[in-house]
Amino acid sequence: MSANDNVKNVPNALPAGHRFNEFEIKEVIGGGGFGIVYRAWDHLLERTIAIKEYLPISLASREEDLTIVLRGERYQKLFSAGLNSFIQEARLLARFNHPGLLHVLRFWEENGTAYMGTLYYSGMTLKEWQQGRPESINDAWIRQLLPPLFGAINTIHLAGYLHRDISLDNIQIQDNHLPVLLDFGSARKEIGNLSDETEIMLKPGYAPIEQYSEESDTDQGPWTDIYALGAVLHTLVTGSPPPVSVVRCIEDRYQPLTQLRPEGFSLSLLNAIDQALTMRPQDRPQTIDELAALIDLPVASVEQLVSSTTHTEIVEDAIEPPATPEPEPVIMAVNPAAGSAEPVTPRDARKLSKPLVIMSGVTVLVLVVLIAWLNRSGTGEHPENPAIAAESAADAGTASEARTANDAVPMLATVYVKLGSGDSLLLNGTPTEVKPNKSGYASLNLAAGSYKIELQTGTAVYSHQLEVNRAGTWLINPGQ
Repeated sequence: MSANDNVKNVPNALPAGHRFNEFEIKEVIGGGGFGIVYRAWDHLLERTIAIKEYLPISLASREEDLTIVLRGERYQKLFSAGLNSFIQEARLLARFNHPGLLHVLRFWEENGTAYMGTLYYSGMTLKEWQQGRPESINDAWIRQLLPPLFGAINTIHLAGYLHRDISLDNIQIQDNHLPVLLDFGSARKEIGNLSDETEIMLKPGYAPIEQYSEESDTDQGPWTDIYALGAVLHTLVTGSPPPVSVVRCIEDRYQPLTQLRPEGFSLSLLNAIDQALTMRPQDRPQTIDELAALIDLPVASVEQLVSSTTHTEIVEDAIEPPATPEPEPVIMAVNPAAGSAEPVTPRDARKLSKPLVIMSGVTVLVLVVLIAWLNRSGTGEHPENPAIAAESAADAGTASEARTANDAVPMLATVYVKLGSGDSLLLNGTPTEVKPNKSGYASLNLAAGSYKIELQTGTAVYSHQLEVNRAGTWLINPGQ
C-alpha cells in the first residue's frame, strides 16, 4: 500500500470515485493475484488512507454491478477460506499499535468480499531499495534499520503470533526511513494450503526447513521468523538470498559470511546472520532479543519510536518494479511415474497442502529429503558445507556437469539424482560419470532443453523425461 504516481492498469479494479460511505476511491496503487490496493480519501477525517480489497483473481471476478462472483462453484471453499483468513488478519493487525506494523483503521464486508482500511504509507519496499540503491546499504544503514524492525516483529511474537512471510518485498521503507512490516498474506497462504491446483509458494531462500513439513506447527516458533530475517539480511549484504533450505538438506552450499567477510560489514552482524540461517531450528537464536544481542543491538521500544518520529503513510506495491525483473528460481520434485515435473517450491506450510506431498499419485522427494535430514540432525551429523557458495538455486551443484552440444549455452538448472552403490546414470543415452555426495545425491548442471535421465540399478532401469525451460533445481528419485 504505497504511493505510486502511475495509475496501475489492474483488471477488475473498482473505478475512481466509488464510495464506501466516507471513503472515496481515488486510484489503484497496487494489485496482485489475491487483492487490489487503492488510495482513497476519507471525507470524514479529511485524510488519505489505503484500502485493500480481497479478490483472488484465479477464483473470482467482478460483475458490472461491482459485486464479486465465483468463477465456478468448485471454488467456494477456497474463496471462503481465504476471505475468513483476510478478515482474521485484519482483526489481528488492528490489535497492535506499533509504528513498525501495518496499522488497520477498520475492515468491512461488501460487494461479496471484504475490505481493509489502513494508514497510507509512503516510500518503497526494501526489495526496491536494495535493487535501486545498493550503494547505500552498509553496516551503519542496517543497524539503523533493525531496531524498529526487530521491535515490530518482537511485538508479534510476544503476543503469541508468527509472521511466517518476512522478506524484502514485505518490508516498507518510509520516507522518514522507518520500516513498516506489511500484512501477513494470510488469505494467499490459506488458499495455497487448501488448493490442489493453485501455486502458492513460499519465497525461495527465505523459508526455513520446518515450513516445508506437513506437521510443522509444533516445530515453528520465533526462530522461524528469525531464519527469514537472516535471509533478508543475507540478501542485503550479498545481493542474493541464501540457498533454498530444502536444497541445503541435500547438499549444503551455504558459505558462512564470517568466512567471506564482505567489505563494509561488522563481524558481529555477519555472525548473527550465519546463526539465524542455521538449518536446525534449535541452533538458531530463539528470540528477537537473542538475535539483537548477537549484533549488539537494542530492540527499539514503541515509546522510543513514537518519540522520534510520527506515523506517515502506507505501503504495498508502491514503486514500479524493475522493467525486466528476473524470475525467481523454482524447486521441482519429479518422479518417473509422474506425467511431468510439478513445482513444489515453498508453499506456506503451517500445514502443508497435499500437492506438495503427493503429485499425480506419487510421493515426491521432499519427504525423503526431510526425513533424511532430520535423521542426520538428530545424531549431530550435518550436511557438508563446500567452500564455494551458490548465489541462487540455479547456480548450485558443481560435482558434475552435463552439457549440451553447444557449450556457449548457459547452465539453467541443477538436477539432483538419488544414486545407490553400483548405480549408473545415463543422460540422453550417454553414460555420465557422477559422484554422489554424503546424502546420496549426484548433481547435474543442465542447460535448457529436453533430457532423458536413466538410472540403472541392479537389473532394473528407471527413466524420466525432463524438460528444462526455466531456472531452478530439480530433485529426482527414480526408484520411488
